[in-house]
Amino acid sequence: MNSNETNNALKIAHTYFEAMANRDVEKIMTLAADDIACNSPVGQLAGTQSFRGFQEGFARMIEKLTLVTALGNDQQAVIIYESDTLPVKNAIVAEYITVRNDKISSIQVIYDATPFAAYMATQAKH
Repeated sequence: MNSNETNNALKIAHTYFEAMANRDVEKIMTLAADDIACNSPVGQLAGTQSFRGFQEGFARMIEKLTLVTALGNDQQAVIIYESDTLPVKNAIVAEYITVRNDKISSIQVIYDATPFAAYMATQAKH
């Protein structure tokens, strides 16, 4: 069995998580398909330009990411991690990742928005 055919999405998800934890946006972008789709906290993103902008913004906020678990197979994976960011500590995040042709084709970010909404309510309006 070819190693590229065994748990490929899971391997890519691990690499993606490590790149996020290290704030390595360039590495993240090497994993993304040109037509990547991402359902993110900032809305629906399509393509690498908007995905890069989202990842750059998230990288600036990260204090620490801790992997809780990663599950997957050749085409899809789920990573669950604890996220400590500048605005919100101890947020649990899940990302459902789909892989096509050895690239991340889509990501669905799932998280509890309550602590982020509470943080935003404390910020002055511009």
